[in-house]
Amino acid sequence: MRTYLIPIIAVFFFYSCKKDAIPAKITEVIKPIEIFEYGFKLNDFEVINDTIKTGESFGVIMDRHHVLYPKINKIASSIKDTFDVRRVRSGKPYTILASKDSLNKAQVFIYKHNKIDATIINFKDSTINAYTYKKPIKTVEKKIMGVVNSSFSVTMDNLGLRGNLTNEVADIYAWTLDFFKLQKGDTFKIIYEEKFINDTTFAGYGKIKAAVFNHKGKDLYAYRYVADSIKKIPEYFDDEASLLRRQFLKSPIKFQYRISSRYNLKRRIAHYGYRVRPHKGTDFAAPSNTPIMATANGTVIESRRSGGKGNYVTVKHNSTYTTKYFHMRRRKAKVGDFVKQGDIIGYVGTTGSSSGNHVCYRFWKNGREVDPFKQKLPSAKPMEEAIKPDYYEFIKPLKDKLDGISLDENNLENLIEEEHLIANN
Repeated sequence: MRTYLIPIIAVFFFYSCKKDAIPAKITEVIKPIEIFEYGFKLNDFEVINDTIKTGESFGVIMDRHHVLYPKINKIASSIKDTFDVRRVRSGKPYTILASKDSLNKAQVFIYKHNKIDATIINFKDSTINAYTYKKPIKTVEKKIMGVVNSSFSVTMDNLGLRGNLTNEVADIYAWTLDFFKLQKGDTFKIIYEEKFINDTTFAGYGKIKAAVFNHKGKDLYAYRYVADSIKKIPEYFDDEASLLRRQFLKSPIKFQYRISSRYNLKRRIAHYGYRVRPHKGTDFAAPSNTPIMATANGTVIESRRSGGKGNYVTVKHNSTYTTKYFHMRRRKAKVGDFVKQGDIIGYVGTTGSSSGNHVCYRFWKNGREVDPFKQKLPSAKPMEEAIKPDYYEFIKPLKDKLDGISLDENNLENLIEEEHLIANN
């Protein structure tokens, strides 16, 4: 009996001791998270983020981070065909990857042109090289709808959209739609792209793929399409394959204007005893310093100040058409400049015979002043007939998407909907 009791007593004693024993401390080893950016493992470096200050040069920055001037000169000469270090600009952000030892010496310089593009100068080893780097971008397609209550720009602001997208839409419709004449209740729908870094950091807008404005009950479509297989430049066409771009813009001012006085050969003014004083221009009232655009390509043949015209610029477009822009606060274009449609040639003011801030837009055809709004102005090169079947096939799904965007008729508020991944660059 005693022989059997000994092991039982031993087991009991062992578990009694374990119950009161202090448990051993277990140490968990946590490996640091490896971070990769710009093609480097950042854990291996001392990472220094900064911005180029006014007056700083590449050499000054390198010297501050313990790179000697003979090495700085060698870097500059080695990479001059790829990147000119003299062109670094104040205000631009940069990153330096430095050694983790006591010297803390710079080994890589990353110059950030924008959120996406950077130039990397790697001089860690004996070989020095510079190359461009583009962060991976995710492109998201979005569809929006807006209802105009006051103006197009205010409606876009209410949708949380940035001004450069608003301006691009305005550029697309600059030849076909007078944004000043938009009416309360007019609607628009846009299919466009947004770009993101690491899924969350907004990196700007991509293409505007399609849009439609419903103005005075009429739908004005715009589709982005490459019709020229040689130049491969995208243009915007309507649902009947007509090019939206025309030779002349409808207005020399993009936004924030009103037509305060139209072309009128029978105008009577109280100040002159209601005598007929013809007005051969169109006055666009706008805040002081608003940019004034050339309405078509041409050469500046006048840029000066003269009497009642104030500061003004004259652009000769061809042997048929010439335009003038009066009462500028200041002129930007000079005689002899070739300006493209949409280029800024001056700024709104009230110089000369003017009672308020505006630009008086004058339009000549064959040497005679005419009303630009009553002219049948030439359009750009039309789409070739052979391409139209492919175009109609291309726009069909886009039109279906646009037509499918709708608002509750009882709750006409602005809308942004359906965000989905469409590309990984």
